[in-house]
Amino acid sequence: MTWLADHWLDVLGWGGSALLVYSLLQASVLRLRVLNAIACVILIVFNAMLSVWPMVGMNTVLVAINLWFIVRLLRERHDESAFEVLEVGPSDEYLRHTLRVHGADILRFNPDFVHDPASTHAAFLVQKGDETVGVVLVREADDTAEVLLDYVTPRYRDFSPGEFVWRRSGLLSDRGIRRVVTPPGMVGAYYGRLGFRRDGDSYVLDLA
Repeated sequence: MTWLADHWLDVLGWGGSALLVYSLLQASVLRLRVLNAIACVILIVFNAMLSVWPMVGMNTVLVAINLWFIVRLLRERHDESAFEVLEVGPSDEYLRHTLRVHGADILRFNPDFVHDPASTHAAFLVQKGDETVGVVLVREADDTAEVLLDYVTPRYRDFSPGEFVWRRSGLLSDRGIRRVVTPPGMVGAYYGRLGFRRDGDSYVLDLA
């Protein structure tokens, strides 16, 4: 404790620098901005204690930039105008390309997933501008859509782009779908916010 009391300023500076570097390693754009802003605040305090005012000014500007992006990202998080849902064929070559590019990451969260166009009846790509940020695949059984894949790319892992597929119920109801069922054991925080209800080990959404 005595050493820490004598060197707390050094610890603060090194800690802020380490957090700044760590923030740049984040795949999630929102997490990167939040951690980067916190690191900059720490470095503002550190440099102010040493009266290094140019560094205080630079980090203050960086905090403002990060806060602007954070507010923008949070505002767009559930904004339908920020994301677009494109329906594609299960055999679509761009869909196959997306699944190949993110194949290793998809298997991390869906170890049993194998894309079979013959058993996939509807496929949706969630776009932010020209960037694909999510993929949703479903299989139809009578009036029920069984979720085969609901994947989000690492940059948007703190978001839930798949919600735009479920929210725009016309995408499925126009196909005669009256309810959506998730695979058993799927984490429910994301689905619980969208009106899905628990049904055993699955989540169910009733469509109008």
